[in-house]
Order: sequence, then structure tokens, then C-alpha cells
Amino acid sequence: MAGVITASDPSWIAPFTGLSPRQFGKLVTVLRREGADAVRRGRPWSLPLEDRALLVAAYWRTNLTMRQLAPLFGASKSAADRIIDHLGPMLALRPRKRRLVIPHRRERGQTELPDWKEEHNRSHKQVRARVAHVFARMKAWKILRDCRLKGDGVHHAMLGIARIHNLALAG
Repeated sequence: MAGVITASDPSWIAPFTGLSPRQFGKLVTVLRREGADAVRRGRPWSLPLEDRALLVAAYWRTNLTMRQLAPLFGASKSAADRIIDHLGPMLALRPRKRRLVIPHRRERGQTELPDWKEEHNRSHKQVRARVAHVFARMKAWKILRDCRLKGDGVHHAMLGIARIHNLALAG
């Protein structure tokens, strides 16, 4: 269909994902490997996997309603909703098992901390700074500013945006 947003035109990829076409291709390859394009029972998807991934990224980036977003991609409102519900969780980063990092504080009457605790606090500050920078970068994604998501939607959007951002950083 003419006049719709499609991943086959590379000029649409960067504004909606923040990725180069090559990086976007890597993302689609990972999604394919994880089974996002597997043949399943029922009606087939109306859009190819590349366009579906772009639709999800556009939804997160612009926070348009389904009624606004679907015609841009040449899909129905309900198809766009199903695509976001299906592909959003697949785009999300897998959580890592990590230990909670707690800074060390001086005890009452203690003038300074041991060197190993100071070093630990220094590394803790660096991690906190990285997290603060991530939150600042995520504000570019409108879905996180004007949130209309319910249930796990925000969780999947955050993890998916983090995955796209990490891919953009890795090049």
C-alpha cells in the first residue's frame, strides 16, 4: 500500500527507533531467532516482522493511539494492538539476576570508612550515575512521559526501549 510507514524504506527506521538500518536489521534477526516470526495457528500477521517491530517502536516513541498509529502502517486498529501485545514483550530485555547494591555508611562515632568500603561506595556512585543517565535518555520516548499502558505494558516498554538503546550504543 502506498503512503504507509514501512521498514523497507530505511528513512523511517531512525526517527522511530533511534537505530541505523543495520542495527535495526540486527534487532529483527534477534527477534526472528527468539521465535517472533514463527508460523502459528490462525490468521497470519498482516505485516512482515520488520514492519511489526517498527510499529512497536513507533508506538513507544510517539505514544499515538491505536486509531492514529494503525493507518500509518496500513493495518487495522485491532491488528496494531495485537502486534504491540505480542511483540512488545519479545523486544524487552531479559532481566539479569543481580545482587542489590547498598552503600556503606559510617557508624555513629566513626570518623571515616575503611578503604574497601570507600572503594565500594565509589563504584556504587558510578552505577547510580549510569542509571540516572538511562532515565534521562528514556524521556525521549513519549510512551514513558504520557503513559496509557496497563498491566505489564510499562514494564515491557521500559525493557524494550532499554534493549533498543543498548543496541544503538553497541553499534
